[in-house]
Amino acid sequence: MTTGAPTPTYPARPRRSRLRTFLPLGIAAWLVLEIWLLTVVADAIGGLAVFLLLVAGLVLGSVVIKRAGRRAFQALNEALQRGGTPSSGGGNGLMMLGGLLIMLPGLISDAMGLLLLIPPVQKMLSAHAERTFDRKLREATAGSFGDAFQQARIHRPDGKVVQGEVIRDEPGDAPREPRPPLTG
Repeated sequence: MTTGAPTPTYPARPRRSRLRTFLPLGIAAWLVLEIWLLTVVADAIGGLAVFLLLVAGLVLGSVVIKRAGRRAFQALNEALQRGGTPSSGGGNGLMMLGGLLIMLPGLISDAMGLLLLIPPVQKMLSAHAERTFDRKLREATAGSFGDAFQQARIHRPDGKVVQGEVIRDEPGDAPREPRPPLTG
């Protein structure tokens, strides 16, 4: 039975991106696969051996992360001593990621982490990431992330959002009155 009242129309919700949709599913599938593989290996070689393998991964991963962090800090320190900026990271970020993957409990993450410790793989991945980053930066259009700092939102008391754009005046455009001195 209807009362004749119109149904309220709400603004359509924006579509979720593919990453936000499939990332949780991918993480869940990865975790299930890691647990299944650990149980299969534990049945084959024993639970104590798998436990020792996981502890060894934790220790090895922490050593790799510590070493990569030390190398990155030394590179930064040397660059600052020269008065310049540090050159390419030399794979320290990928080395830290590899150490983190080794530290995570699981055999698949250990294999991926060990793969990231191989220098040719590091060079290939860093070159691919740099090319992708440059391409995305060239494809960025107005109103995208590059323009994010120029956009502003004003929230009104009634809950509505008023979109606007920040326009900065140049220092020589308008005369300003002298400011009073700050006293504390």
